[in-house]
Amino acid sequence: MFTDDVWARTSTLLAAIHEHPFNAALADGTLDRERFAFYIVQDARYLEAFAKALATAAVRASDPDEIAFWSQSAHGAIAAERTLHEGYIEEYGLTAADLTGVPTSPTALAYSSWLQAVALAAPYEVLAAAVLPCFWVYQDVGQALVKHSGDDHPYRAWIATYADPSFEAAVTRARAITDRLAERGDRTAMAEAFVKATEYEWMFWDSAWKLEAWPTARWL
Repeated sequence: MFTDDVWARTSTLLAAIHEHPFNAALADGTLDRERFAFYIVQDARYLEAFAKALATAAVRASDPDEIAFWSQSAHGAIAAERTLHEGYIEEYGLTAADLTGVPTSPTALAYSSWLQAVALAAPYEVLAAAVLPCFWVYQDVGQALVKHSGDDHPYRAWIATYADPSFEAAVTRARAITDRLAERGDRTAMAEAFVKATEYEWMFWDSAWKLEAWPTARWL
C-alpha cells in the first residue's frame, strides 16, 4: 500500500521525531513551560492553515464520504484542538494581546504557506498525502507518549488528545483515502508531499525547542 511505503521511507526521520529533545522532555514531563507555551501558540497559528487545507480537500473531493470526512476534520482542527490550546494558554496566563504580539515563527509560516500552496495548486491526491502526516505522525507520537504519562503528568491533556481512539480512527480513514487516490494518482508527487510534510513536522518541534525567532528581528 502507498501509505505503508511512504511510512517506511520516512522511518529514520520518524525515529528522529520520537528522539527529539522536545518530545523526550514532553514524555518525561520535564519540558519547560516556556517551550511548551511557544509550541502551543505556533501550533494554533498552524492549525488555521491546516483547517483551511482540509476544507479545500472537502471542496475538491467528489466522494460524499470523503467530503464529510475532510469537513469534519477541518472543524476538529479549528474547534476541538484549538479549545485544548486555549486551555493551556489560559493556564499560562496569556491574553489575546499577548498572542497577537507573538510573531509567527519562520517554520510555522513556512509549513502553513507550503500546505496552503499545495491545497490551492496541487492535485487532490497530492493534497491528501500532504495533510496525512499531521494526522499520522501526531497519532504515532501520542501513542508513544501516553505510555509515559500518568494522571499527574503536566501535559497529559495534550498527549491524550492524540492518543485517543477517535483520533486513531481519523488516521485510519485518512490513510484509506490516500491509498485509494494513489491507485491512479501521481505516486511520485504524493510521496514527495508526504515526505516534505513529515520534514516540516520535525522542524516544527525543533523550532519550539529552540524558541525559534526571526534572525532579521534585530533590525526591525
